[in-house]
Amino acid sequence: MNGLIFSVKKYSVHDGPGIRVTFFMKGCPLNCLWCHNPEGISPEPVEIENIRKIGERSFSEKEQAGKFYSVNEILDIIRGEDVFIKESGGGVTFSGGEPFFQPEFLLEALKACKDEGYHTIVDTSGYTTEAKLNSVIPFTDMFLFDIKHLDEKKHIELTGVSNRLILSNYLSLLKSGKDLMIRFPVIPGYNDDINHLEQLRSFFNETKKENLRKLCLLPFHKTGASKYVRLRKDYRMKDTEQPSTGRMNDLKEYFSFTGIKIKIGG
Repeated sequence: MNGLIFSVKKYSVHDGPGIRVTFFMKGCPLNCLWCHNPEGISPEPVEIENIRKIGERSFSEKEQAGKFYSVNEILDIIRGEDVFIKESGGGVTFSGGEPFFQPEFLLEALKACKDEGYHTIVDTSGYTTEAKLNSVIPFTDMFLFDIKHLDEKKHIELTGVSNRLILSNYLSLLKSGKDLMIRFPVIPGYNDDINHLEQLRSFFNETKKENLRKLCLLPFHKTGASKYVRLRKDYRMKDTEQPSTGRMNDLKEYFSFTGIKIKIGG
């Protein structure tokens, strides 16, 4: 069985504890306005244009985002990073796109990683069926789980899908007892108004359990903007500014009243 992956990140320190290898899997049912991995949305390989300059001359080169890997090839990559993984208490993370867009491959890869003793993480939008989620729970040590907006109508406007399934899966994971880290992207003008922040704080305070290890506040950034040019897509967030350090520190203090450990960034 093969899986389609558009990026492999070694020595990753922002996708869970320790030093990790992160596999970014192709395909995503969401279409978030601020997506910084647009090359991961399509379930098929996509062509990206790179412009290279030599002196005064520019050259256009094409590359493909998306390569098929077998489970054994994934294991070989992870084994090559063993010394860093073991010394740091790290492991392997499956991200995207949306890992559950390739559920069979995700399950087989997780099983294989656990068989070799690796700590496993699934980084997900939460938009998947209960059956697919339940299938990987026994082989996943931690979930990184995005919550983008609590209002269903607003969530549809921002991502293209309802949040009902997402919130249901969030509650299911809390009940499962598996370690869980919430990621909330702070998008100025879209989900950071005081009414929504109040709703979020109450929601986390009311639903938290001991296995909710951390709430990560992810400041909006434009590091993915150049990818839209290379993909010849419209970048819809060009007029949105990154939240200031002061703003992020204020939000950290605001959510600290939930009693949950708060971190700025992944």
